[in-house]
Amino acid sequence: MFKTIGTVLTHSSKGPDRVRVRGQSRLAGRCEGTFWRRTDRREVRRVVLGARRYELAGRQAGRRNGPLGHVALEVLELLGNLVSYRTGRLDPAVTYLMEKLRRSRDAVVRALAVLRSHGFLDWLRRYEPTGHEGRGPQVRQVSNAYRLSLPTQAAQLLGRWGQYVPLPDDVAHQRQTRQQEVEAHKADLGLGELGAFMVEDDTLGRLLGRLGRLVQERESASRTETQSRGFI
Repeated sequence: MFKTIGTVLTHSSKGPDRVRVRGQSRLAGRCEGTFWRRTDRREVRRVVLGARRYELAGRQAGRRNGPLGHVALEVLELLGNLVSYRTGRLDPAVTYLMEKLRRSRDAVVRALAVLRSHGFLDWLRRYEPTGHEGRGPQVRQVSNAYRLSLPTQAAQLLGRWGQYVPLPDDVAHQRQTRQQEVEAHKADLGLGELGAFMVEDDTLGRLLGRLGRLVQERESASRTETQSRGFI
């Protein structure tokens, strides 16, 4: 049986500072035995390929992303590289994922939630004793224990050995039409709008958009100055 803990407040005997442990957290080292399972390179590859295929098949016309999104695919691929085939151990901290992918905490947390909601990932929240003495339970939150999985819908998009199977004709046609619409839309955008459209991260998109508008303004001013000199 897993040892679980609800919302616990821990505090040091030296002061009133308290650290909150999230609800339904389980004791690290005691909960992973029946959660993690052995895997291999082929199975991990099937999960990643299935997610990519699932993303393509679910993308709607006029949308840059499908049901998962680019960040979720990046997170899943990184997790696939981190999992231990022998034991199934997979417990990176969110900060580690942020550093490796160069993504914000919000982007990584959203990606993890999306992967879980679509069946590609599951996790257990965990806590561990702090080793400190004092009143109340002395525990702290630690990284989640993660487990990769391949949902049925994604598995149906793969062949027996993890290879792509042909998309239905209507889906392939929709994908081609969607790509043509996206390219036409990009061609109509100015530099200010193109940066925001191409980048998924909102903050970076705004910065690129601002830079694009500055470049356009500078080019416009340069052309105006050149034309003015031509009349002198």
